Amino acid sequence: MATVQTETLEEKKARVQQIIQALKQKYPEAPLALKYSNPLELLVAVILSAQCTDERVNQVTEYLFKKYRSAKDYVEAPQEELENDIRPTGYYRNKAKSLKACCQKLLEEYQGEVPRDIEEMVKLPGVGRKTAAMVLGNAYGLNQGIAVDTHVRRVVERLQLSDKKTPEKIEQDLMQLVPQEEWTWFSNALILHGRHTCTARKPKCGECVIERYCPYPEKNLA
Repeated sequence: MATVQTETLEEKKARVQQIIQALKQKYPEAPLALKYSNPLELLVAVILSAQCTDERVNQVTEYLFKKYRSAKDYVEAPQEELENDIRPTGYYRNKAKSLKACCQKLLEEYQGEVPRDIEEMVKLPGVGRKTAAMVLGNAYGLNQGIAVDTHVRRVVERLQLSDKKTPEKIEQDLMQLVPQEEWTWFSNALILHGRHTCTARKPKCGECVIERYCPYPEKNLA
């Protein structure tokens, strides 16, 4: 496919529908790799996943979630103890501070529960739109945003669905193209696709289910 920079919004929406249909064949469910059993656990896991693999986070949270069962538990834990508990995820001092501050806010304003509104969630310390959209969509089934992580950003750029440079602006472009009921699934699917097929260094274009809808100029060299 040639460059699609001259696509109209309607043409791009039509291409996105084809992309969605193709991705649904490969990732019908597209679950997150992070393990959790409630909204607070997912919120904690996503915060810990910054600059860390999901596999490592899952190893840490297997123990962590047995020890810390509520926002109050994180708040009352000594800083150094919490740091040691999450140390394998990296940046553990900052992450421990974020967790304690976030859970303090949950206790003070939301009775210890993760709010169900994205505008409320982004008021929590250490929580941006990516984290909020991921938690709301996967833990509550609420499509209030599209989580744009490094994988989503890379795939979207290669598909030429957005030429923006920040996650927030990329998200705004995607929200115009993707039906709202698909927002969470679409983000999860692109994360999986970026992790396993549309990889950073050498995308596996020959194995890609959406190759025919992709104008990535270097794909023939992959």
